[in-house]
Parts: sequence; C-alpha cells; structure tokens
Amino acid sequence: MAATDPVLTRPQIDDALAGLPDWRYRLGGLVTVYKTATSAAALELIAAVGRVAEELDHHPDLDWRYNRVFLRFTSHDAGSEVTARDVRAATAATAAAAEAGAAAEPGLYRSVEIGIDTDDPAAISEVWRVALGYRKGRFGDLVDPYGRGPGLWFQETSTPNVNRLHLDVHRSKAESAVVLDKTAATGALMNRDHAPDWVVVTDAQGNRLCLCTEENHEPDLPEQAPQG
Repeated sequence: MAATDPVLTRPQIDDALAGLPDWRYRLGGLVTVYKTATSAAALELIAAVGRVAEELDHHPDLDWRYNRVFLRFTSHDAGSEVTARDVRAATAATAAAAEAGAAAEPGLYRSVEIGIDTDDPAAISEVWRVALGYRKGRFGDLVDPYGRGPGLWFQETSTPNVNRLHLDVHRSKAESAVVLDKTAATGALMNRDHAPDWVVVTDAQGNRLCLCTEENHEPDLPEQAPQG
C-alpha cells in the first residue's frame, strides 16, 4: 500500500475543486452524483469507476440507485480526510463519467448526521455504539464502520434541549439556498444566527434540525511538531 498522503488544507481542496466542477467537498470527502440514461449504463459506469479505483489502488464509497451513481472519495488511512489521492481518483472518475455520457448532479448528494444534546457524553455513548454496531470516531462521535448509516455525535451542553435528538443535513452552499427558501415557506422557524455555516430549523412542535453547508468546515490537520 502506498504511503499516506498528507491531508489537504481547505484552500488546497478549494483549488482542486475549481478544476473539478462535478464534485463537492463534504465532511472529509469529495462527493458527486452521476446520472446515466439507463440503469444498465449506470452499471457500466460503476464498472469503469471500479477499474479506475483498481488502477489507483484507491476505492470510493459507492451507491447505485437505478440510473444514478453516488460517489464519495476519502482517505481512510489519513483520518477520513481529503488527500491528493482523492483528487486524482475524482479526476479519473470524472473522465470515466464523461466517456459514459453521464451528467453530474452533485446537488443531489446530501449527508445526514444525528446530534444528541447531553451534559455527559461519556455516560451515554457506549449505549448508542453497541446498539447501532458503530465504532468510535476520533472526536467522541460514532460512525458506521461500513459507511451506510448516518454519523452520530454528542453536543455537550449544560442545558440540553427538550428534544435532545436533531438531524444535521449537509449540502454545499451553492445548493442550500433553494432548500432554505423552501423550508422557510413551510412556516418553520429559521434561526440564521450562524448562517451560512448552518441554520437551525424548528417545526411547529419544537423539533429541530440544522441545515448545514461546508462554508467554514476545515479538514482535521495533524498537529505540527514544534521547531527547534
């Protein structure tokens, strides 16, 4: 296996994405959706991406839905963050999609996390880990080892909300504006104090969710050793 590439900084990721208009940055990965003419064509695209992955020895998280293929590249051995390998793989997958005549629909790729308000995460996290079959993440969060279920994290607070569970729905900033407008039109209460990073949405019964973007999300870079 190749040596681990360094984690890219957010400016480096943004520079790479300038040349990859089909892709978005999302929670430590590069993501997109490709639409093909038929389900058979989608399978052919999956095979083409598989060949690219084998050649590069770097494999995506992939989901097939009829004539759409959902792709996510991340470097698991670099803490599930973006490295140059992900950029190379996304570039190669883009070429495969273009050859297959697939259309990019990155706005369809949304990520969901579950947040739990608690004043003592350690007292409850093991219950959720065992029940879900998840593993511990690096920041006290819980993750599906197979990348299928939503991530779960604990929002430590001395005053937990009455409704302790809420969803975080992640989209890119470019695609979030329409969703925010449509959500506001339903009559939901929209707290935009932290916009554009996230907007807290509260329904008529007090249930909350957060509509999030990657506006100010920074990769988790390893600490630098002190000089001298």
